[in-house]
Amino acid sequence: MPAFEISSLHQLEHASEYFLKITKGHKKFAFTGVMGSGKTTFINAVCRRIGVINLVTSPTFALVNEYQTFSGELVYHFDFYRIKSITEAFDLGYEEYFYSDAWCFVEWAEKAAELISEEFVRVHIEVLDDNTRRISVEL
Repeated sequence: MPAFEISSLHQLEHASEYFLKITKGHKKFAFTGVMGSGKTTFINAVCRRIGVINLVTSPTFALVNEYQTFSGELVYHFDFYRIKSITEAFDLGYEEYFYSDAWCFVEWAEKAAELISEEFVRVHIEVLDDNTRRISVEL
C-alpha cells in the first residue's frame, strides 16, 4: 500500500501529481480520515491537477458537486458526512454517478461503505501533527 506524507500546503502540487501517478488508470476514489484531516484540500489539489475549471468546494450540504475539466470530462465530488442512512445515497441516485465513466471523489466513504465497489481506490488521510498528513492509498 503506497503512502506518502505532506507537511505543508506548498507540497500539495507535488503530492497530487504523485497521487495521480500511482493511481494511473483509476478515476474512482473513496476518502476516509477524521474531520479536518484535509480530505477536501487534497481533493481540490487533485482536481486542479486533472484540469478542473470550476471552484472545488466541499459538498457537505448538497452531498455532491459536479465539476468539469478543460477537456470536458465530468468530475463528481461527494461528501457523505451528513447522511443519516444509506437511503439518502440511493435517493441521490448514486448509481448514475458511481457507474459512470466520470471521475468520482467520495469523502466520508465509510458512511456508505456498502456502496463503494472494488473499482474505488481507498485513500486514508491520517493526521500526524498540526501540519503533517500521511496519505495511504489502497489500490
